[in-house]
Amino acid sequence: MLWPPVSVPLPRVTGAGRRRMLAGMGEVSKPFRVLGIDPGLNVTGYAAVEVRGRAEPALVEAGTIRTAARAGMAERVAQIHADLAEVLADLRPDLVAIEKLYAHYKHPRTGILMAHARGVVLLAARQANVGVRDLAATEVKKNLTGNGHASKQQVQRAVQAICGLGELPRPPDVADAIAIALCAARTLPRR
Repeated sequence: MLWPPVSVPLPRVTGAGRRRMLAGMGEVSKPFRVLGIDPGLNVTGYAAVEVRGRAEPALVEAGTIRTAARAGMAERVAQIHADLAEVLADLRPDLVAIEKLYAHYKHPRTGILMAHARGVVLLAARQANVGVRDLAATEVKKNLTGNGHASKQQVQRAVQAICGLGELPRPPDVADAIAIALCAARTLPRR
């Protein structure tokens, strides 16, 4: 089930309201929208940022896609796919950025479960004809905090500061998705 943004104080503006909001920003150049995804079988975080010219990327929306822990694997990946397809249709990103798969040898099951969610994200992006950029977790952390091995809390604080949020973005899946989107947007070739 798709959950609304959690602790990220952004209104969800749809349809004509979204177009009016974007048109009123006073910029002439077409914004480039990046959707960051932190894939997970239980919770998948997503966040959209927009880049206009040389300005710092601006947070548009962030939230989570949650699945029922007791549901079967097929049902869970189908839920992630359906909810993500809805997010892609609503937000219409120009690029999807996703964390590269990393599995520690002590916890191979975690990597396998994440791979299921990651595969569904890649499929949904392809079906929506949106390009995909893979980012290593260390690259994202270094881009935002200056330290490729920053803790979850350091990433949350960096996201809070960069986006001007009143409180830490929660859950960490949302903060990670925002971080992934910001890193991808910051490293785009600028017009």
